[in-house]
Amino acid sequence: MADSNIEIDEGLYSRQIYVLGVEAMKKMSASNVLIVGLKGLGCEIAKNIILAGVKSVTLYDPQAVEIADLSSQFFLHSEDVGKPRAQVSAPRLAELNQYVPVTVLDKELAPEDLALFKCVVVTDLPLHKKLELGDYAHKNNICFISTEIRGLFGYTFNDFGEQFVVEDTTGEEALSGMIAGIEQSAEGIVTCLDETRHGLEDGQLVTFNEVQGMTELNGCEPRRVKVLGPYTFSIGDTSSLSAYTRGGLFQQVKEPSRVNFASFRDALQAPEFLFSDFAKFDRPAQLHVGFQALHAFSAANSGKLPRPGNDEDAAEVLRLANEINDKCEQKVELDAELLKKLSYQATGDLSPMVAVFGGLVAQEVLKACTGKFMPINNFMYFDALECLPIGFEPSEADLAPTGSRYDGQIAVFGRKFQEQIANYREFLVGSGAIGCEMLKNWAMMGIASGPKGVIHITDMDTIEKSNLNRQFLFRSGDVGKLKSETAAAAVVKMNPDIEGKIVTHQDRVGNETEVVYNDAFFLALDAVTNALDNVEARQYMDRRCMFYRKPLLESGTLGTKGNTQVVVPYLTETYSASRDPPEASIPMCTLKNFPNAIEHTIQWARDLFAGLFTQPAENVNAYLSTPNYAQTALEQSNESSKIETLTAIRDCLVTDKPLTFDDCISWARRRFEELYNNTIQQLLFNFPKDTVTSSGQPFWSPPKRAPDAIAFDPSNDVHVEFVVAAANLYAFNFGLKGSRDRNYIKTTAAAVSVPLFTPKSGVKIQVNENENNAEADADADSGELEELMASLPDPSSFAGVRLSPADFEKDDDSNFHIDFVTAASNLRASNYGIAIADRSRTKKIAGKIIPAIATTTSLVTGLVCLELYKIIGAGSGDNTRKIDDYKNGFVNLALPFFAFSEPIAPLKQTFAGKEVSDWDSIDIDRDMTLQEFIDYFANEYKLEVGMVSSGVTLLYTPMLAKKKAEARKAMKLSEVVTEVSKKDIPPHVKWLTLVVCCYDEDDEDVDVPEVRIRIRD
Repeated sequence: MADSNIEIDEGLYSRQIYVLGVEAMKKMSASNVLIVGLKGLGCEIAKNIILAGVKSVTLYDPQAVEIADLSSQFFLHSEDVGKPRAQVSAPRLAELNQYVPVTVLDKELAPEDLALFKCVVVTDLPLHKKLELGDYAHKNNICFISTEIRGLFGYTFNDFGEQFVVEDTTGEEALSGMIAGIEQSAEGIVTCLDETRHGLEDGQLVTFNEVQGMTELNGCEPRRVKVLGPYTFSIGDTSSLSAYTRGGLFQQVKEPSRVNFASFRDALQAPEFLFSDFAKFDRPAQLHVGFQALHAFSAANSGKLPRPGNDEDAAEVLRLANEINDKCEQKVELDAELLKKLSYQATGDLSPMVAVFGGLVAQEVLKACTGKFMPINNFMYFDALECLPIGFEPSEADLAPTGSRYDGQIAVFGRKFQEQIANYREFLVGSGAIGCEMLKNWAMMGIASGPKGVIHITDMDTIEKSNLNRQFLFRSGDVGKLKSETAAAAVVKMNPDIEGKIVTHQDRVGNETEVVYNDAFFLALDAVTNALDNVEARQYMDRRCMFYRKPLLESGTLGTKGNTQVVVPYLTETYSASRDPPEASIPMCTLKNFPNAIEHTIQWARDLFAGLFTQPAENVNAYLSTPNYAQTALEQSNESSKIETLTAIRDCLVTDKPLTFDDCISWARRRFEELYNNTIQQLLFNFPKDTVTSSGQPFWSPPKRAPDAIAFDPSNDVHVEFVVAAANLYAFNFGLKGSRDRNYIKTTAAAVSVPLFTPKSGVKIQVNENENNAEADADADSGELEELMASLPDPSSFAGVRLSPADFEKDDDSNFHIDFVTAASNLRASNYGIAIADRSRTKKIAGKIIPAIATTTSLVTGLVCLELYKIIGAGSGDNTRKIDDYKNGFVNLALPFFAFSEPIAPLKQTFAGKEVSDWDSIDIDRDMTLQEFIDYFANEYKLEVGMVSSGVTLLYTPMLAKKKAEARKAMKLSEVVTEVSKKDIPPHVKWLTLVVCCYDEDDEDVDVPEVRIRIRD
């Protein structure tokens, strides 16, 4: 068992903790792992588990480095050729994580050596040796993984022993929900509120709390569920229980699962397969035989594999495969052409395939160490034969080794395709986690290693400590440096052939940087790859790629989940064509008065942070620096907002201006009283707990939870934490020195005199989200506003005075930001009887932290690079790739689950007798007058122009006043844009993009493609 006292560096592992959890992290950091074989695959697995934080990694590979190893092993250099792989790789791998020692087993590997390890991963070994190690591991309850890659083919196998315990099969948060009713019957049907589906599945366990009436269910032994519908499920006999009255919550109870694994020897004879691609349903069984045939060939030929493109060797592999197949209990129908390709590619070693299996297998290692997530049980085979270039006719001469670092790739694709790769021109947008992995793969592939090749990278961010856990090109000494420059320098060391071929930028992609990323820039590219973490930037790059008709490779990760999308001009839809539904927002009335979940109180606390420590300070600074601010800057606000803003300014400068830190403590103590006592008292005064609605139902019925006011208690840690954080943040606003002396702050806060609160009549409280607030706003006292204006101090008396707004920063644990949000949220939760959240969970939700782990990033990036092979080798003319050659992917390594589908074709419509899509446009090669433009559509397409716009600027409509319309018609389109928008067209812009609405002769609307007008050469 893991030592419960193991300390986890949350600064380093912050994103990963949200994937695995602290307990799994502790188990992992108590697990020793052995990696056998240090070619590309072994190194990738080692890299990922070292980043993840296992206890130690031992490497075994006495073989000497060969030049072809550099095709995928990113920690080997040309000067290492002839040296033992493990010896030269160990110190470089050790640099990845200071907490994980990396050692080398420098003697002959014997089965009993496995006894020191929790998990053993075997890559490049003869089959008889794998069987020997697998037998020992199974007998001694050591987790055993066998994995291999042969060109575009690969497999992995798990044996985690008998009765292996999986603590959490999915890693998803336990489900919970509010109850509307429970039947007192043999079935015990539970009905949930119809606002939210329960999400449960048959056989899962639930327990209950806060149930009124049928109180025997509260804290009961978990009951097994039978799902009846999206809002109903049964829990078995409840007929002997008390009658249900109202209320209650169900909570899913996760239960461990026990899994039996077959030994490697037994599984070879009776394999079971996890299918990675259901479009290739028949391949796993054939590849299972094929890989054994490769081992048989190697055993008969002194350890050598079939020669690339050699028909004689391929025929022998096929003969051996048939021989093996004949001995199988369940024979499979073998495809001779498939096995021929496997033989041709047997010496192939591709960085993208290494990335795919390196991420996949590393996650299986973590499952073995932690029991977190469901492991692959038995075999999984995967191939990517679609990557072979269109029209590819392999010859032995073209596939033969050249004595270069790319021989592992040449063995699959040939020398001619390697030249195409070398001269490719790519733009990588982002150099974070995905960006680092992408650059590593490109360096190994030789992207931009030729005379015409180039890689552009842009990333405006600098390196932070938390990046080191998954952005493996960075080291602790790089913290604070620019990501793009550091990443570029790191991959040049991996492959000196690309030195001078990487151009780094530090620009955010957007309208403001189109002077940099202009026509000449995009027209010189072959493709764009996104490595971004936000949808807005992705959509912008999608629009640019659509404009310039460039392929776009898109991907993303969320914990153990990952997705990839390939966008090919004219062939597939664009990234923006299909969008996920927006996240459901929390109704304002729920946040303000009726929270029922911890997510509600965390969002409330996050808003409170901005409302106390960010916005007031910004408003004060604007008031002090902007002439007539109170009269002019607030003209667009309603009366209530004006009163709120001006009150905050007055309080900061007069009423609540602190002179000492004790004043800040007093302010924080009064805020506590206002937020958690007075406001709740007022709410209960308006709506007492026995209030009933007009229909006679209790007002405080689910989802509403009746609150209770909280009295400040200096012995309560959460109460004190609120005051400590709030006082320090308020002191920061005013440039005062804070304090971390909890005892002093607690004593001072307890001594603060707080006025007794008396609820007021006539206070309006919004109950429903769609309730009209105009009436409440109309009640805002104009006299109060005038009084406030008069009470504001003269800005000139504060010359040089400025407050310091606290801009929310989740990653600095010393700034009190997360401390405040955690305490504020948990106090609010206590008001409403909601289970509180720890600091880690609060930080994740408040900071919108995306869970991340290196394993998923590695796999997803590998899948993207496989699609890049397809784009590079897409062919030309009539001999080009079809849409079903490409694959969009979705994976969830926790389950594990793989789904691949062909991209969606673009939506097409008919225009001028031809089918067109978003990729098509009407291009006009000169700047013409608006009248000429109108005439162009009339003469060319027999259409009447009904509207012309550029961006958000309306240029023309027949509804314009006649004089204005005639004036614009005489102007060139570029002049119209300048005149109407009141902005000059930047000098780098060569094309105007117009949206045009037209009518045909029957006065029917006609969808017109985007129109582009060239205004400059």
